[in-house]
Amino acid sequence: MKFRSNNCVAIHLKDLNGAAKFYGEVLGFKLRSKSRRQLEFETGHFLLYVNKARKVQPPVPSFSVKNLKDARQLLKENGCRIVAGWGGALYFKDPFGVVFDVIED
Repeated sequence: MKFRSNNCVAIHLKDLNGAAKFYGEVLGFKLRSKSRRQLEFETGHFLLYVNKARKVQPPVPSFSVKNLKDARQLLKENGCRIVAGWGGALYFKDPFGVVFDVIED
């Protein structure tokens, strides 16, 4: 199993309208897509996903794997906790308390 970093970082905020203004107008990032629950910005070297959430969370770096099911099992066997999962992705907390995103290529 090999985890590879990709060009995605997610943050979780309460105010998507305020985030759209700040990241788009103040920082000048290009808004690539917008939905009721998420904004996607092109920042230059990575994509910034701003997700609507009840509480603010630190940035979540993202990794890609070939097989999400196998990755999930490996992570659980090695002291990680799956904190969210949907479609071809999951968030896990490593044994040190850091949250990461994993997506299946």
